[in-house]
Amino acid sequence: MNLILLSLYLQNNKHNMTLDKIDLTILRLMQENSRISNIHIAKELNMAPSAVLERVKKLEQKNVITQYSAKINPNAVDLKLLAFIFMKSSQSLGCTTTTNELAKIKEVQEVHVIAGDDCFLVKVRTADSASLMELMRTSFSKIPNILSIKTTIVLETVKEHQSLNIPE
Repeated sequence: MNLILLSLYLQNNKHNMTLDKIDLTILRLMQENSRISNIHIAKELNMAPSAVLERVKKLEQKNVITQYSAKINPNAVDLKLLAFIFMKSSQSLGCTTTTNELAKIKEVQEVHVIAGDDCFLVKVRTADSASLMELMRTSFSKIPNILSIKTTIVLETVKEHQSLNIPE
C-alpha cells in the first residue's frame, strides 16, 4: 500500500521543480532565442554543452519548457484583425465543454476562464471584420452554451509580448 501511495505522490508532483539560477538563466536565454544552441548557452554559463543539454531535457520533462515556436507577423499571413471577445455561458464554472469547443476553433488563439460578469475571454485573429463576423456566425453560434458575446476590436497594438519575466 505504501508503494502505491508513493507512486501516486510522485506522479502528482513530477511537475514540481525547484529552479536554480542556472535553470533560470537557461530559460531566459531560450526565451530570447528558442533557436539558441546548447553550445552558446554553455559558453554563457561556463558549462559543458552536455550538462546544458541534460538540464534542458529535464526542463522539458518537467513541463517547464512546454513548446518551441516561431513568432510570425500576423500581417504577413493576412491576419490583420485582432479581437478580444467576452462570452457568457450557461455552464457552471467547472464544466469544460464550452472551453473545449472554443479551443478547437483555428482562429481562436487564447481561451481564458475569467471572474466577473462574463465567463470567458477569447482572443481571435482574422483577416478582417467580415471574416470575424463569419467566425461568429459559423463557429461561435454552434456552441450551445454561449449566452452572450461582447467583442472588442483592437485598433492598434502597442505591445504584444508572450515572454515571461523570469526572476534573476
